[in-house]
Order: sequence, then C-alpha cells, then structure tokens
Amino acid sequence: MRVMILEDDSWIADLLKQIVLSVRPGSQVVCLDSVSGALREWQQRPADVVICDWNLPDGPGTLLLERVRHDNSSTPLVVITGRSDRASVIAVRALKISAFISKPFQAAHVAASLETLLPADTGEHPLQISDTQNDLLDHLRSLPSSALQLPLKAHVRDRLLQSFKGEQIDLRELASEWQYDPALSARLLTVANSSAYNQAGKPCTSLLEALQKLGAANSLNLAMGLALRQCSALDNGLLRMLAQAHMDSTELLIERSTRLARQCAMDPAPFHSAALLHRMGELCVLYLAQAWQDSGQSFSEAQVMQAVDQFSGPFAISIKAQWQLPMHLRELIGACYALPSHNVKRENILMRLAACELNSAADDPELARLRRLAGLT
Repeated sequence: MRVMILEDDSWIADLLKQIVLSVRPGSQVVCLDSVSGALREWQQRPADVVICDWNLPDGPGTLLLERVRHDNSSTPLVVITGRSDRASVIAVRALKISAFISKPFQAAHVAASLETLLPADTGEHPLQISDTQNDLLDHLRSLPSSALQLPLKAHVRDRLLQSFKGEQIDLRELASEWQYDPALSARLLTVANSSAYNQAGKPCTSLLEALQKLGAANSLNLAMGLALRQCSALDNGLLRMLAQAHMDSTELLIERSTRLARQCAMDPAPFHSAALLHRMGELCVLYLAQAWQDSGQSFSEAQVMQAVDQFSGPFAISIKAQWQLPMHLRELIGACYALPSHNVKRENILMRLAACELNSAADDPELARLRRLAGLT
C-alpha cells in the first residue's frame, strides 16, 4: 500500500508518516511539501491513500484532492487542517473527504481514524534498509545526513507508547523524564529554534524553554513521532549496554557542569543541555546499528566498536549542523572535548573544566589552568 502525505511542516509530516507505519507497518509512505510536487508525484505514482494539509506555501491542498478525485472516485482522502468549521467542510463536500483532522491533533486520535480508512495489512513487511551491503561499516559510510537519529531511552519510549495507546499519562511527570533523554531534548530544541517557532530569533538552549515555546500538545506529538519509529530505542543487549555507559558519563557531566555554573552564578540550563548532547555521535552510531539489525542484517561487537570510533565525531558534527542547534549550545558541546586557542568564553571554560575534572587526575596542571581562567582559584 502506498500513502501520500502533503504537509509543509516537516515535523508534522514525519509524525504522520510514523503514525501510518504504526497502523500499517508494510506501507510505502512518501512525504511532499508542495502542491506542485504532490501533483507531479500523483501523476507518476498514484497513491492508495492521500493525507493532505489544507494550506501550503504554493496553494491550497484542495488542488491535489481535486486531481485525485478526478482520477479516482474511491481513494480515501484525509484533510489535516485548522479549518474544520462548517463552511470549510461544505466547501469540499463534493470531494467526498474521508476524514477531517484538526490541528493541533492527538496522535492516538489520528491513528484510530486511519485504522478504519487504510486498506487491510497484507502481512508482508519489506525491510526498511534496502541495500545489498552486508557490512555495517560500509552501510554507515553510505548513509545521508538525513538518516542520522538518536535513540530514545527504552522507558521513555514505552511511556510514550502507553499514551499513544490511550492510557492516561501525566504530562508533567512525562516531561520530568525527558530532561535526561538526548533524543527528545535534541528534537524539541531543533523544532523550537526553527523559523516556524522562533520568529523572535532568541536562541532556545534548554528543554524547559523548548517546552514553553512549543506547548504541551506540540511537544507530545514531536515526542510521539520519535517513539513510533521502528528502532526508536535500543533493544539489542550490546548496544543498550554501550548506550548506558555513555549515559552514565553524560549524567556525571550534567551534575558537574551545572554545579560549576551555579557556583559562578550562571544559568545551569544550557550546561545541562550541552552535557546531555555531548555523546550524540556515539548514540547515533548505536541507533543506526540497531536499525541495521532490525533490517535483517548482523554485526559483531568489534564492528560496533570500530563504528563508534570511526563515525561518532563526523556524525556529531553533521547532526549539529543539520539540526541547526544554537551556536552557543554547539560551542558548549565542543568545549566538552577541547577549547579554541583564542576568544574563549567563560561558559566554555567552565564546561571544559567540568569534563576535565571527570577525566583527569587531581594534580593535572590543566585543571589548575582552567580553574584560573574560570576565576575559581
């Protein structure tokens, strides 16, 4: 089954895609962000179901729906819109819309609606990674930057999926668990700093700021989009063990860096975020190894360790650029590993000091130098 999604908000489009795949795992889902592109796609490869936003930058989504209905009278059409008033519904009555989904929507409600509309699952689920390589390292070399993701913590994924299945979850309790999950923090920070949500241009550098900017409904939907991914968490024992080691180190750095920030009367929130994300490259490699295994491939422990050594750095650089994390946050993350030779900010010195205190001997001259630069002697 082929599903077409027309939605210019890439995060909403990805969420809709994950919802479709959660309901019908064997589906082929194509996401378009313009009416013109969707019309071309429809002409070349018609879909079995069309999910369409009403308002797109290059025109109304109804143009696509009219084309679809002209060619096929039975294709289910789903409209995602903030315009669910009676007049709007009447305006497209002739198109025989199958369902209207109002923004902001709840993922569970969308899934329930699609369950009744999507054709029955054939039970044949093609592998997600469709290449002929049988070596993890070669596979990682071939991946585009758009494939880079981070794994959720297993208990965070499970709690989100409970909410998706309709169980009542306290959002405040949920959010308190998110502050130690790199994948969720990175996703919410990325969206909160995007042009769609950060029109004032003030960088958002903490999870709390992101939650306040995005709102509860949007934040939960963005989190749900991650939880619904096939390999959202690490189920392989080796990968989970390696990830836990990185998270143990991360939590120690969070504690040390935020304590130094408070000692120097600085906002600890950016330090928390930077420490939380400083192992994103390693976690990305582990996520991709899990996806590789889920596609039916295999790897050895030696291959995983080599992949972490070889790809963690380049993947981290690519993620920071692709997700457009604020420069202040990127600098703090970089300071976990090294300081530039000039124009060093006190915040970066403190972050570097926190990392060195965890990894250096107490009498290391570098610690004394950093404390002096930070004004802590």
